[in-house]
Amino acid sequence: MTLIRSADNPRFKALLKLVQSSRERSRAGLSVLDGAYLVAAYRDRVGIPEELVVSATGRDDAAIRTIVARVSPLEPLVLADALFARLSSVVTPTGIIGVVKTPRPDPAPPLTGPCLMIEDLQDPGNLGSILRSAAAAAIPHVLLSKDSVQAWSPRVLRAGMGAHFLLRIHEGIDLEMAARAFEGRIIATALRARRTVFQEDLRGPVALVFGNEGGGISERLLGAAHAVVAIPMPGSTESLNVAAAAAVCLFERVRQLQTGD
Repeated sequence: MTLIRSADNPRFKALLKLVQSSRERSRAGLSVLDGAYLVAAYRDRVGIPEELVVSATGRDDAAIRTIVARVSPLEPLVLADALFARLSSVVTPTGIIGVVKTPRPDPAPPLTGPCLMIEDLQDPGNLGSILRSAAAAAIPHVLLSKDSVQAWSPRVLRAGMGAHFLLRIHEGIDLEMAARAFEGRIIATALRARRTVFQEDLRGPVALVFGNEGGGISERLLGAAHAVVAIPMPGSTESLNVAAAAAVCLFERVRQLQTGD
């Protein structure tokens, strides 16, 4: 395996552009999986990556060699540690990156089962955490408005910890139109709603709606909801992080399904 040491190498420059530019990832239809866990999860649930990249140190690591042998029949690209660090989104790089085709589900059809609708979310960590909770709660579809953070960005992928490969993620969706076409109940969340999520029946086909970190859900989308609920907070904090709020609602639904009430 040839070791690439120069930042002028065309393959390194192409990888760096892919990591740094959401526009380039969209143009190429590719996503970057940073870390052994994500690479292995993709292989287990989707297929063989388009390309593997390892650091010089990673090449000599027994665990990474095992993953490379299991994940792909292709020889990985080996980069000097300093070059690899420029590609990695973490302070201490794990030593392996995978380049994969971005899964593109068909445009979201009128849905009849449970789903999440997420409007204008901006923080990659929040979205990744929500996707992870959705996968754990067996929610199959996630719909994102066009002004939400890109679901397949490296930071969202890292926060999602493989949840992406268990979900159908639909981006650029007109959520008001999707809500009005949804064949079930739309449950929106708002800080000062009179009814709590624990009082609402979440067991049927429901779409749980969450909004922007600062502005919440738009009035347009709230107008399409069948119910608006809050999470009671007896403590003195003003609000919950949106990812935490989503987890509370998702697992209240799980509780209701398991207990029947």
